[in-house]
Amino acid sequence: MELTILHLYPDMMDLYGEYANLAVLRRRLEALGVSVTVTGCAPEDAPDFASADLIYMGAGTERRQKYALTALLPHADALKAAVERGAAVLFTGNAMEALGASVTDASGKVWQGLGLADFTTVETDKRSPGDVVAVPVLWDAPAVGFMNKCSTTRGIAAPLFSRLTLGFGNEAEYGAEGYVSGNVFATHITGPVLVKNPAFLDFLTRRLFECRGWDLPEELLPLPHQREAYAVTLSELQKRIGG
Repeated sequence: MELTILHLYPDMMDLYGEYANLAVLRRRLEALGVSVTVTGCAPEDAPDFASADLIYMGAGTERRQKYALTALLPHADALKAAVERGAAVLFTGNAMEALGASVTDASGKVWQGLGLADFTTVETDKRSPGDVVAVPVLWDAPAVGFMNKCSTTRGIAAPLFSRLTLGFGNEAEYGAEGYVSGNVFATHITGPVLVKNPAFLDFLTRRLFECRGWDLPEELLPLPHQREAYAVTLSELQKRIGG
């Protein structure tokens, strides 16, 4: 079994150690007998979407996000074609905003989005950093992580998380957060999200196996100490919610 992951702009969109999302996913897949190739793509390169089973981009500064978006725009149709043939997409942090119709920066300039969805994002002068606890739509365990954004995103009918019990969602405190459509998954949660959330890692692993038509083992063995670390983090954050 072989699987290819395309990592978009790893040297630029890696604000919170987002590379660790792919490191933990690769480790999980290899433990299940999958040979994983991770291919990095620089902004000056044409992304090889045609051979990718998973396409990933992490968080960057607002300026780097616009640079990444500008570099990706000429390849938007190829990205859409990859999604249509069944490739999975995971964008975390403010990379999520690039999937929509537009991003309006704090000065009022409108940047065209990749158009995989109709939602729009508007940057504000108010930054909302802080820990997050989220209620997932696609798996059972609450998600934890960190978010540091200065934007609101409107027009998302299918969020990845139905609500936040701690933190600022797409457009409101405690509101819905993220985006999901088929095999496209996006969230502003960073930290990185797959490392902190074993249930999300399990879900994405299963989905990748389904995309390839592979039989998944009945039990996914946890990575050492990952579930323990998640339990401690969730417990501490829930104490804050209860307080």
